[in-house]
Amino acid sequence: MILNIRNIALALLLVLLVSASVILWRVPVIEAGAIVHSEDLSPGELVARGEYLVTAGNCASCHTTQDGAFMSGGLPFRTPFGTIYSTNITPDPLTGIGNWSDIDFLNSLRHGVRPDGDHLYPAFPYTAYTKASDDDILAMFAYLKSIKPVRISPPQNDLIFPFNYRPLMAFWKLLYFQPGVYEVREDQSEQWNRGAYLVEALAHCSACHSPRNSLGAERAAAHMGGGEFLDLVARHHYRPWSAPNLSATERGLALWSEQDLADYLKTARNDMLESFGPMNEVIINSTRYLEAQDIGAMVTYLKSLEAVPEREATAPGPEIMGRGRTIYNLHCGTCHLPTGEGDPDMAPRLDRGSLVVQDENPASMINAILYGPHLPSPPLQPKWREPMEDFQYLLDDEEVAAAATFIRHSWGNASGMVTADQVARQR
Repeated sequence: MILNIRNIALALLLVLLVSASVILWRVPVIEAGAIVHSEDLSPGELVARGEYLVTAGNCASCHTTQDGAFMSGGLPFRTPFGTIYSTNITPDPLTGIGNWSDIDFLNSLRHGVRPDGDHLYPAFPYTAYTKASDDDILAMFAYLKSIKPVRISPPQNDLIFPFNYRPLMAFWKLLYFQPGVYEVREDQSEQWNRGAYLVEALAHCSACHSPRNSLGAERAAAHMGGGEFLDLVARHHYRPWSAPNLSATERGLALWSEQDLADYLKTARNDMLESFGPMNEVIINSTRYLEAQDIGAMVTYLKSLEAVPEREATAPGPEIMGRGRTIYNLHCGTCHLPTGEGDPDMAPRLDRGSLVVQDENPASMINAILYGPHLPSPPLQPKWREPMEDFQYLLDDEEVAAAATFIRHSWGNASGMVTADQVARQR
């Protein structure tokens, strides 16, 4: 009886939320006459500009599977609410966006709605794309209409109740979504504003690098302070990954110079780190193709972000440090050196310069130890003599935790202890 009453109460609450959402959030409709073209470009110039912007937005990484056709969708996004699959954004009229109008595409990026008026899930980062200008959005659409159409229907989303009920997104938007074009900051330089536009609108960096609340919305108070998301560690195995703090903390981007950051975004490498894991696709499919002035603008903006401080790390005792040192010297020290300084021919440095080592959340560091650092594909010109091996079958959870703890508290690092439970979570 009590259970039935609870179910009825939950159903009534759901109805109230949906009703309030529909009343308070009306699906925006942009009329054709509202589009203002501020630039007069030829069709070829428009497509070329759109290709550059789509590349800056890294659309291919999310809308192209490893074995699938370009932009044909089907990539799964594992979330706490279930699995969402990316859509086919080729110009196929049946399964893609071939029948969409300029208005339809503009509404999807600006307001997160489909042509039929249904709300889109924010796995598609319209919360960032909404800041893009009309001209840029329409140029992106012109490019997507120019690519090869592919007739493929991605799998249906597999979300748990009530998150599979799209009208509830109206309530989510009411709480967490503010549509609107990026507004230039008059107190900042043209370069800073260009960087802010690229980072916050097109590249949507905060989608991974900001923490989220229980309803999947980015926590504005910790913007760019580091996040966590599910992604592949092997072909069919998903595990949590941590995206480091990109604000100006002593364990975040304050560790890198502007040149370090520019090198990383352009080449996937700098003196401290080589890209691995999910960041590979961001660089290989997107940032390496950006013009030098745009990379410089992104660097200028990112290096200006106010610090989002990490929690103070608990220092490990001598027993765990001693055990970790032994494991490190046996398995890691030959390449990374006992000093953690790394070697130009053998391995990157681990002392102070690695944002992955310094990250408050050790998930990505644990993944690199367990599964090896999955390097960019196609591969970069080899820098190290041999790729790092995986240790998932050589070290148990306590040994990995001890080695990681030792690294995170040596040579000026002070990032927090790693527990065996945290390692087990990543296996």
